[in-house]
Amino acid sequence: MKNIQPLKRFGQNYLIDQNTIQKIIAVIQPYKYDKILEIGPGKGAMTRELNKSNKNITCFEIDNRVVDELKIEFPEIEIINKDFLKIELSKYLPVKGSYIIVGNIPYNITSPILFKLINEINVVTDVVLMMQNEVARRIIAKPKTKEYGILSVILNFFAEVEYCFKIPPTVFYPKPKVDSAIVKFSFDKKIEEGFDAKLFISVVKASFGNRRKTLKNSLGNSQFSNIDFAKVDFDFSRRAEELDISEYTRLMKIIQSNLSCLNKN
Repeated sequence: MKNIQPLKRFGQNYLIDQNTIQKIIAVIQPYKYDKILEIGPGKGAMTRELNKSNKNITCFEIDNRVVDELKIEFPEIEIINKDFLKIELSKYLPVKGSYIIVGNIPYNITSPILFKLINEINVVTDVVLMMQNEVARRIIAKPKTKEYGILSVILNFFAEVEYCFKIPPTVFYPKPKVDSAIVKFSFDKKIEEGFDAKLFISVVKASFGNRRKTLKNSLGNSQFSNIDFAKVDFDFSRRAEELDISEYTRLMKIIQSNLSCLNKN
């Protein structure tokens, strides 16, 4: 591919080390899937390896400078020149069969991509992403640690999360100023019927809204301020990082019940 320089506005850092690419491919195991969606193939470093054992690939690439080159090199692959955050996943995934979403994603939009996957959880299964190591550590953090936060609670509620390995800056061009990591998500957890996922996310975000304050203060300053938490059987004197996932589930149901009562009145 011709000498195309990475663009800072797209958060591009091209992966150039073949050994690292092979380690990522070993995690993905592309031969196991009927379909692969790749986010941001760039100059095709990982696409080439995926294509060796799986020909049913769709790539989403926002940088139109590389799209024509990708189409020439990979005529058998569907190359979509669109922003992944703006596409409807169900249009590109098979009704039946197994599939995986992979990508070396721009670090500045990691959270939006993760929340997009959760919002479309009805069609999402396996996901392998490269992200900033600091974000990866936050995702796998445990309660009562400084890293534990919104991503820790929400992603581990909806998915089985595996921190695979850390990646140094030296394997990229240009070299980022931070370490990276590969994380695998399996969105196959059974969620109880009728569970309000949007409300759960809102409750977790509101709880961490004022991290250094108690839940009572955080929730009292949030969209749930109309609820009288003094009358609720729950310990609101704790801070958000002290609650585990099961407690956030209980808190969400309490708030859901109170909102229902308020709406009736």
